[in-house]
Amino acid sequence: MIELDGHLTPQDAEAIVLRGAPVALAPSARAKVEASHRALQALLARGEPVYGVNTGFGALSTVRIPDGELGKLQRNIVLSHAAGVGTPLPDEAVRGMLLFRLNSFLQGASGVRPAVVDLLLGMLNAGVHPLVPEQGSVGSSGDLVPLAHLALPLLGEGRARVRGEELPGGEALRRAGLAPLSELAPKEGLALLNGTAYMLALLFLAWTYGWRALRGSLGIAALSFQALRGRTEALDGRIHALRPHPGQAQVASWLRELLTGSALANSHRGDVQDPYSLRCLPQILGPVVEALWAVEGRLRVEMNAATDNPLILPDGGGTALAGGNFHGEILAFAGEWLAVALAELGAASERRLGLLLTGEARGLPPFLAPQPGTNSGLMLLQYTAAALAAENKVLAHPAATDSIPTSAGKEDHNSMGATSAWKALRIAENALSQVALEGVAARWAVALAGEEDLAPASRPIYEALAALVPPPGEDGYLGDAIANVRAALREGRISPHGL
Repeated sequence: MIELDGHLTPQDAEAIVLRGAPVALAPSARAKVEASHRALQALLARGEPVYGVNTGFGALSTVRIPDGELGKLQRNIVLSHAAGVGTPLPDEAVRGMLLFRLNSFLQGASGVRPAVVDLLLGMLNAGVHPLVPEQGSVGSSGDLVPLAHLALPLLGEGRARVRGEELPGGEALRRAGLAPLSELAPKEGLALLNGTAYMLALLFLAWTYGWRALRGSLGIAALSFQALRGRTEALDGRIHALRPHPGQAQVASWLRELLTGSALANSHRGDVQDPYSLRCLPQILGPVVEALWAVEGRLRVEMNAATDNPLILPDGGGTALAGGNFHGEILAFAGEWLAVALAELGAASERRLGLLLTGEARGLPPFLAPQPGTNSGLMLLQYTAAALAAENKVLAHPAATDSIPTSAGKEDHNSMGATSAWKALRIAENALSQVALEGVAARWAVALAGEEDLAPASRPIYEALAALVPPPGEDGYLGDAIANVRAALREGRISPHGL
């Protein structure tokens, strides 16, 4: 049980989103929610105009709403804004959206009733996952469209999955022992929609899978390095001390540990320098590590931020502050950094795969086929890795450098951060596949080069792969092996010890 108090860590988020850890609400967080709601009630009692509470939305903010229609206004915004299209998000992305919207409310600045928080928490614990189309957000005014779909089941509308079964929203809640909200109080519809939870959930998943791809890539690269009899001179700490980028130095240190004691490394005598994808591993993967570090910093801030508008503060008997915390520019930038970094991680993996398949000069048979000619070996693995690299090149083009105005120009600069985060997640998934393809080839290459000569620290990585991939032999179907290695990487089960 993880108690939510408004201070969420990436580790807690991973446990809740990907492992289904149950959650509870800290009393201190409930008190903050109650105080903000009382502040909103005080503002309404004074008759003050508050955007989206007793006014229209967007370009209609000049329209004053009668007191008797404030609840209708909130219901209408949810129904009218649920205009997304495309494939429904996977459950883990929806869990991220539920968690991050909930935790934003726990900052005590959204004005919602505790009943809204309790229902979101109940949906997380019961595994009620609204169907949210992946397309529709422009990354400003929050993720209005996908968050509207997330909110529909709270009203008994829309559709949701419960234990894999797709049901009408109200029925999904009832199956889980929950009840829809009978009505929305002032501001609650806007609060549910006006945040960054879609961008944040996708970026968080991309970052999590990116780390898993990076860890797997380091272990598998160490196997490829040994099968190709690479030179460890390039990992010498004195080299990296003279260009002291922290990520570069860290990767060199990790690789030195993974390669210590190898009888295969440094055994090639035909050349004094290795290709870049071996020799420059610290310089290639180091920047990936630094990008992951940088994105983590943005995630830690955003998942503990109040991102709707206006913000309702309990000070001074109730204060409404209209601003722009819903704007996704920072997440858009983080998504683009991550997209480029993970595209490069995958591209480097594809190049090492290419080296393994053409390593005759280093003692490996062509395409790792024990009997090349009648057998194609692993030739086509590189085709797939190359296709993914081509896709990643397109996806790495920034969405964050463009903006299309919405709401009759009132929202005249949008971040397009939802697209940035979506691209980053797809690249992360592709990178996992590329690393998996290299992993299958590395398993064969090490078996052919001599697994008994592996460095002790890299042996567990090889053994994990050997349990999933058959040994070198006649051509046969390897699709299941590739899928199994990819699944193990995605779940974080192929990772050097201590990383």
